[in-house]
Amino acid sequence: MYAVIRAGGKQYRVAPGDVIRVETLAGSTEGKINFGDVLAISGEQGQIARAHADAHVSGEIVEQGRADKILVFHYKRKKQYKKLRGHRQAFTKKEVKVNKAAPIAEEPKAERGATESTKKKTAAKKSPPKKATPKKKSS
Repeated sequence: MYAVIRAGGKQYRVAPGDVIRVETLAGSTEGKINFGDVLAISGEQGQIARAHADAHVSGEIVEQGRADKILVFHYKRKKQYKKLRGHRQAFTKKEVKVNKAAPIAEEPKAERGATESTKKKTAAKKSPPKKATPKKKSS
């Protein structure tokens, strides 16, 4: 069982017991955190479906820190222009627990939103397949 969540502008595929590194969110402190934006959740057979409104993913903050420094170097040749900056992105490590709410069963794509009249119209518009042109004999 797994879920797809959105946190910090990115999407993560998480399962119970996973430890993920997300960007530090405003207001996140030590303790438990609830990911409110659950995009999808898998069923018992491994099928993916839209998540229920009551499906949620919670986690516990394991560690907070900053990533390795990334050097940003701007350079223009023949102009004596050089600029060096560094950046360290703050992160939070979280252990994930997925709520076991049953997912919504997906409707088959062919039947969703289609009526009998639209099915007949689309079937009538299809043209027969093109026939291959015979090759010319060269002498």
